[in-house]
This record gives sequence, C-alpha cells and structure tokens, in this order.
Amino acid sequence: MSKPGFAERISSAEVMSSGLEGNAERVVRRGLDDSFRTKLVADRQAAIVLNNEQERLKALLKAKTEELDSKMEEVDKAMAEAKKVVKLEFAKTQWAEFGITDKQ
Repeated sequence: MSKPGFAERISSAEVMSSGLEGNAERVVRRGLDDSFRTKLVADRQAAIVLNNEQERLKALLKAKTEELDSKMEEVDKAMAEAKKVVKLEFAKTQWAEFGITDKQ
C-alpha cells in the first residue's frame, strides 16, 4: 500500500492539530504538550512553504529543459551540416580528425 499524497497528509495534520488543541487537557497527560502541538502546526506550515517552493522549482526546471532541448537541436543541426561538409571535402582517412567514425 502506498503512502498518501502531500495534500492528504497536510490535511490530516491540520485535522490532528485541531483535535489536539480541542482536547489539550487530555493529551497533555500523554506528553502532547503545548510545545508539541505548536511544533506540529509550525512543521505543517513549513512543509506547505517547501512544497510551494518545490513546485516553483519544478516549473523552472521544465522551462530550462525546454530551453536546453531547443539549443541541442541547433547543435545537432550544425553538427549534421559540418559532418556533411567534412565528408564531401575530405578523404575518409581524415574523417577521424573531425571525430567522424562513420564508414561512409
């Protein structure tokens, strides 16, 4: 069985926090004091902030990947053109000088 997703876990933490606050007198006897409850709320908020930052970075990564892919297409086109010229201009014995290992 897989672990619940981010939204479900955050929602569960919110419900738990609310329940703990509403029953503070009873749960404090079991060690869930004010500092525990406060930390749970703070950790939940920090997780939301981190998730938002992660989503922003994913979007930036996607944009940068598209930019890189576009640039690599340009490089590939230039390499194909250069390879064609080298094959027309030079003997096969010299192709290795240009990094061409083709037989034809």
